[in-house]
Amino acid sequence: MVTNPSSGGDGPFFSLVVLCYRSQESIIARVEQLTQMFSFFNFSYEMILVGNYQEGSDDRTPRIVKDLAGRVPHVRAVVLPKQGMMGWDMRSGMDAAKGQYICIIDGDGQYPLESIFSCLIKIHTEKLDVVKTYRVVREDSLYRYVISRVYNALFRLMFRSRYRDVNSKPKIIRREKYQLLDLQSDDWFTDAEIMLRALELGLRVAEIPIHFYAIDERSSFVKPGAIWEFIRNMWSFRFRRKPGVKRRPSGQPV
Repeated sequence: MVTNPSSGGDGPFFSLVVLCYRSQESIIARVEQLTQMFSFFNFSYEMILVGNYQEGSDDRTPRIVKDLAGRVPHVRAVVLPKQGMMGWDMRSGMDAAKGQYICIIDGDGQYPLESIFSCLIKIHTEKLDVVKTYRVVREDSLYRYVISRVYNALFRLMFRSRYRDVNSKPKIIRREKYQLLDLQSDDWFTDAEIMLRALELGLRVAEIPIHFYAIDERSSFVKPGAIWEFIRNMWSFRFRRKPGVKRRPSGQPV
């Protein structure tokens, strides 16, 4: 059980980074649910809502997450014009995190929110470096299921990895270990890059099973071109060419 632990510094004990790209009004209910769940735990935390946006789009998410940050305690917002894809969003949020533990999760509601706290309890009580989930029940499309199975099979074959589901979230990482990862990719490869760097660094990693839900509000952002992107990035990493292009975000979280 995690009860009143020390943050080990000026920052909070726990940072939850929520990827909110094009979530729009649906993120409001999830922030309310998360805030209620945090109230049952006696530790300091921050919630970082990443509302990065494509310039010129009609996406209301940036305004919504800024409003939440202005009125909900412990909530901050990172809102920047996008300079990359999901990986860039992940880094912009995780780089802003100040907690002893940093958790990354999508804001679309496919992952059970209670899995965040299951991962946190495991990483803290067992003194691990990284804890992530793997999806044992999936309600998403056959298309997504097939892509995931093929990708994970290639990943295990190419890197002789024991990880079962490299793209699954939540992922929780000790902050000092996150700083060692030196992530480079801007695209969909970032989840895999986290696990590969953890493998290279000999970090202590554990996985827990979860139920993965269907998306109700929108279609998947994973397009057919992502398959080629995954393969290309695995090949690049395997032979030590940098995956993607690293572009650090400018500006400060709201």
